Amino acid sequence: MQTKTMTDKHLLGLKGMSESELESILDRAAYWEQYPQKVTQHLQGRFVANMFFENSTRTRFSFEVAEKRMGLEVLNFTAAVSSVQKGESIYDTVKTLESMGIDAGVIRLKPNGVLDELARHVRIPLINAGDGSNEHPTQALLDLYTMRKHFGAVRGLTVSIIGDIKHSRVARSNLWALGAMGARVKFCAPDAMQAPELAEYAPYVTMDEALQSDVVMMLRVQLERHEQGMLNSAEQYREGYGLTVERERKMKDHAIIMHPAPINRNVEIDDELVEHPRSKIFIQMSHGVPVRMAVIERSLT
Repeated sequence: MQTKTMTDKHLLGLKGMSESELESILDRAAYWEQYPQKVTQHLQGRFVANMFFENSTRTRFSFEVAEKRMGLEVLNFTAAVSSVQKGESIYDTVKTLESMGIDAGVIRLKPNGVLDELARHVRIPLINAGDGSNEHPTQALLDLYTMRKHFGAVRGLTVSIIGDIKHSRVARSNLWALGAMGARVKFCAPDAMQAPELAEYAPYVTMDEALQSDVVMMLRVQLERHEQGMLNSAEQYREGYGLTVERERKMKDHAIIMHPAPINRNVEIDDELVEHPRSKIFIQMSHGVPVRMAVIERSLT
């Protein structure tokens, strides 16, 4: 068996990843989802640092549960209580933890472009837990896993992604991975929330057309990003682009609702649809742990 290079062991994004590589991660996630023991010693004796330079609750806890289920020793690092507040650079922080002997790093960053630079200068595998508006690969992998588990395959599906495409790392990772796996992606967004550079990969369609897909994926409206007039009001957004009860009735009978969470209820999706029979939102969340177990195993074996 050929030894993996460090480039293979990083998970920086899904752009350019092959269908076979994506399928192998999903297959391994399926293995871990049905694994009979809650905690294994599969990676016992290894150390992993969760380095979150941007706030997160669900992603960090999901990674931590996955790591502890694999038998790893876990160090949790948050920038709010670290030397980064005193001016220490992200690079120096990662290099410091590397010098202490960690075996892998899970990293979440606000700025774009920093992660690739870090990966070129460290000797440990890095796993992207969200970098800027660039990619969020493990979120897209758990989305793919949810679709594959529900429909039996991803190839041939049409997936509409609705919301703030411009700032969404979830939309980008899903776009690249769904394309590689043979699905068709459509975007729907207000003009100010569109990313024109992605239009060659997925067309922008009307809300009515977006509802006619196998998967309707709503994105969180990042209210904190829209203080400069991109979003006039949450009510106006719901009226134009929210998944309301009335719009849900226009969806195909077999279609499912997805959302990466956290959810702004009654903004991008009506409260009563969050746990509707069509909704896979909390099922998606449950898939985060086995998917991240598979990703961590990929980096450390």
